[in-house]
Amino acid sequence: MTDGIRTFKGATAIITGAASGIGHAIAMELARRGSSLVLADRQIERAQEIARQICAEGGHAYAREVDVRDYQAVAALVGEALTTTGRLDYLFNNAGIGVAGKVSELTVDDWDMTLDVNIRGVTNGIHACYNIMVAQGYGHIVNTASMAGLIPAPSFVAYSGSKFAVVGLSKALRIEAELNGIHVSVLCPGAIDTPILSGGVYGKLPIGIDRAQAQKYWAPIRPMAPETFAKRALDDVAKNVPVIILPRRWRLIHWLCQLSPRLWYWASKKDLRRAQRLLNRVDKP
Repeated sequence: MTDGIRTFKGATAIITGAASGIGHAIAMELARRGSSLVLADRQIERAQEIARQICAEGGHAYAREVDVRDYQAVAALVGEALTTTGRLDYLFNNAGIGVAGKVSELTVDDWDMTLDVNIRGVTNGIHACYNIMVAQGYGHIVNTASMAGLIPAPSFVAYSGSKFAVVGLSKALRIEAELNGIHVSVLCPGAIDTPILSGGVYGKLPIGIDRAQAQKYWAPIRPMAPETFAKRALDDVAKNVPVIILPRRWRLIHWLCQLSPRLWYWASKKDLRRAQRLLNRVDKP
């Protein structure tokens, strides 16, 4: 065992899904705070570009092409990071995809992709790093879930189900991991201005909705800039906050959902009708 987890200067951090959105923003903020980074993503050219930018600004980073559904690839990534730096302080299980639309319109492949990336990707990361962190006696696992993992999200049923699973396993793991000196936090972003809101590279929008229409749908909610999210989220990670909800106003929404499930169901139905009206307008010639 060495000197324990570092926050964040001199720490080694692996970030999956680091080529865009929240992962990119967290990578840039961690670099500013002095961490050495391993950027993992299927979009390897973009990840390499980010790594070069970090190094050009005096930081330390390298990129690897990894599909988080492939456990052997994830384990190799973790092993290389440990060999290169001699320690593993943070694992940000951030890779994820958004599949939206009516359940009646989803395919088996939609379900498989959502569950494999959003759940199996997280468990693969945990399995690859956990015993290493146990042997060290320190480490912090940060799983990216969503507000859709805390409150029901109609029109995002597959996505919401996968994120509820991430929240649940994170809470359970946190209790067990504390006995070994390991921290576990789960990020529950509300609307963040990232590509996933309009389908992303690998996700799926409802049938009949294009990217411009998706952005219009989210605009009234005022999505937070990913850079702002990253700064505030990492401040909470440093404090070892168990469930990190950002923007802060979404805490009230979560509280209201817990306090009055009926009220939330009513609000969700109203929002679903708004989405359906948007779809109907798009379908008209």
